Amino acid sequence: MSKATLTRFIFPLCLLFAWCDADGGTAAAQKQRNPNNPSVNGTLQKMIVENGSVTLNLDLNGLNGSNALVTRPVTLQFAAATNSFFPILVLNDQLRGPEPGSIALLPQGRPNPLLPAALAASLKQLRLEKLPPDAAFDLAVRDARSGLTFFNVEGHQYDYDANAQWLNIEGGRLLISDEFAKVLVNGETKSVVMPALHQPLPGTTPGPDVIVGDLPDMQQFGSAGTQVGLAIATTSCNAGTIDLDWFALPNTDHPVIPQNLYRMSGGVNNDERFEQIGQSWLKHAFTALTQDACGFGCNGVGGSHLGSGCSDPYSASLNGGQSGIGSRGWVNPFTGAFPSNANNHSGHAHDGVSHRVRVEVDDLNQNLNPGATYFAEAQYVTPHEYSWCQSHPGECNMYNNASYRQFTVSGITTFSFSPVGATFWREPAVSAWADTGASLNQIEPDPGNDGIWFMAYKVTNSSPGVWHYEYALYNQNLDRAIQSFSVPLTPRVNVSNIGFHSPPQEPGWPNDGTFNNQGYSSTSWTVAQAPDSITWNTETFAQNQNANAIRWGTLYNFRFDADQPPQNANATVDYFKTGSPTMVAIRAPAGGATPTPTPTATATATPSATPTGTPSTTPTATPRPTPTPRSHPTARPRPTPAPRP
Repeated sequence: MSKATLTRFIFPLCLLFAWCDADGGTAAAQKQRNPNNPSVNGTLQKMIVENGSVTLNLDLNGLNGSNALVTRPVTLQFAAATNSFFPILVLNDQLRGPEPGSIALLPQGRPNPLLPAALAASLKQLRLEKLPPDAAFDLAVRDARSGLTFFNVEGHQYDYDANAQWLNIEGGRLLISDEFAKVLVNGETKSVVMPALHQPLPGTTPGPDVIVGDLPDMQQFGSAGTQVGLAIATTSCNAGTIDLDWFALPNTDHPVIPQNLYRMSGGVNNDERFEQIGQSWLKHAFTALTQDACGFGCNGVGGSHLGSGCSDPYSASLNGGQSGIGSRGWVNPFTGAFPSNANNHSGHAHDGVSHRVRVEVDDLNQNLNPGATYFAEAQYVTPHEYSWCQSHPGECNMYNNASYRQFTVSGITTFSFSPVGATFWREPAVSAWADTGASLNQIEPDPGNDGIWFMAYKVTNSSPGVWHYEYALYNQNLDRAIQSFSVPLTPRVNVSNIGFHSPPQEPGWPNDGTFNNQGYSSTSWTVAQAPDSITWNTETFAQNQNANAIRWGTLYNFRFDADQPPQNANATVDYFKTGSPTMVAIRAPAGGATPTPTPTATATATPSATPTGTPSTTPTATPRPTPTPRSHPTARPRPTPAPRP
């Protein structure tokens, strides 16, 4: 189904639930284990609506095609029909999500005579539907008799109170459906966006192999100061032949899910640089579902395992729920190991951006970023893949857990996002920069004992006699992290407009896994230019365990202008926790004549400083037995399943 967005509406809903039995009828409070997954930790509860209310706040001017600059608000109140079959799943008092169902809407009060005729005629037979997994939207408002869809719902957030058995669905936007739009504007549909087709791809890989199969949605959930807090919906798929462990906390054998946001901008074609502008902590997974979004063919196993071929959707609301997001500081990204207290929020007082994808407003403001392109990325890191690799050399699937997708951004201070194209499987977002001509090389400094990082670079002839050198270092799952980056120079090169960029960091929190709970530093790297090189570095591990190193799931930028063209060269990268430096192939300025450079200034974001911890001299990296890494498959764009809560 297509959608036509004519104006913005708000959709609040409040529901009181009762337990239901296996047949869906109302029953006394009942807690039961999932019958399909008796090994699931805890109890899985299914509930249906006992009573509730639904409010639709509409704009009559928008509905009736008026060009007026002001709105004419009208509020439609409905009661939720008792015992409506709109089931939700709750595991140990945590909302896991709704299942397909519907709520009959009973109008309260007299109808407004100015409503469009089609909507007015259907007021007494409307229903709110929870759509199935292959639908383009999560919720829809429809005529129960004719099936006409009036509104699709997006951007809503689920808030469940376990003690009261009360669910609020709020903040949703009603999007006028294609069908209703044709009625409103004489058959002409506006702003049509078609969902991607579902084209299954058969085939699996040996061992457990969790990938990000889709990034269907991104939403803003709050703000604080100069920043906003975002969250990205993720759909995981087990491409492997082995059911993947999915045991919820306090068990430590389940995936964790960090989310990142990037911006490509600058230069004539707005692709001169690729920067990370946001990162979240990580969602701890629990209770796998048994969908088949990736088309591998789900074997039906769920709960404490993600079955072979199965998929499990997490909505943006679920991934942005602050109490379920733990610090990256606890996790070894290569082995997937973390302690059982990795999601301890004692002493936390959250604001609108805490633990979510933390982004500066100015990095999204479309007045300040004309022509920029944005990319969301997520990664699933799990201990099961590493432990399987140790006992099954050659079946090592820890290198393909990141995927990305392009999004458009709308807004100046408050933002909305729309996906563009398909999700690209099994490769990090910096691959999008490579598609514009940047060079991208994967580096594995200690095969089998630690993860991988990527060296990306692009050289552009920004003006006559001036070349812009742009370098991006992305750490996918390298536990040792990166501490310095050095580019060789020939003696006759003149360098100017030296720059550095890194993403915002979380402040220190109690129980955050950083040294003394002080958080990671945001201090810009020091730059030093010598006759034969230019070098950026942060503090060493011995100087400051919380130094602003390039840790896993982050990308840092280094740049300058020079008056000489590029030639092949080797940069030097040194590590933070342990390991010898690595020489990596790049392009750097060649020697030659020395004309006076006239470079174009390059804007460089400078993060704010964060207090740093007391130095410690003992690195914590732990050597690992050497498995045989699996060859890395070629990433493929994938069709897009619908967002799921």
